[in-house]
Amino acid sequence: MKSKLISILFLATLSINAPKQDVEKCIKTFFEGFHGRDSVKIKSVCNAKMILQSITESPNGVKLSEETSLEFYKSIASIPIGMNFQEKIISYSIQIDGAMAHAWTPYEFYINNKLSHIGVNAFALFKENDEWKIIYLIDTKRKQI
Repeated sequence: MKSKLISILFLATLSINAPKQDVEKCIKTFFEGFHGRDSVKIKSVCNAKMILQSITESPNGVKLSEETSLEFYKSIASIPIGMNFQEKIISYSIQIDGAMAHAWTPYEFYINNKLSHIGVNAFALFKENDEWKIIYLIDTKRKQI
């Protein structure tokens, strides 16, 4: 009886976490494409109408900028091969309500193995045709003091 109860609780936990794991997998695929300079892979997890924004904090103030998805894909494909870069995701905080998900992912960004800046990504995702797609991405960027 005890082993059946443990099995039921284990399966219930898996079914509760499965949607969050699917959202995390979508974001990880995004970053695999990003690090591989592969805009096709990135597009595979993004909605065609994706919105991209950045908030940059500097001694000169705070700036909000926007980029079209086409500009973003072109910028990824044009990163020089000799440049080593990595966006290291520190953690995932994922919330889901039906076909909408939100993921908060603090990060550290390295260029040629040196810390360039830190911040947070906020992803909004939409579940279309049983697949999660990124519809909105806003991030913060600031130098670590």
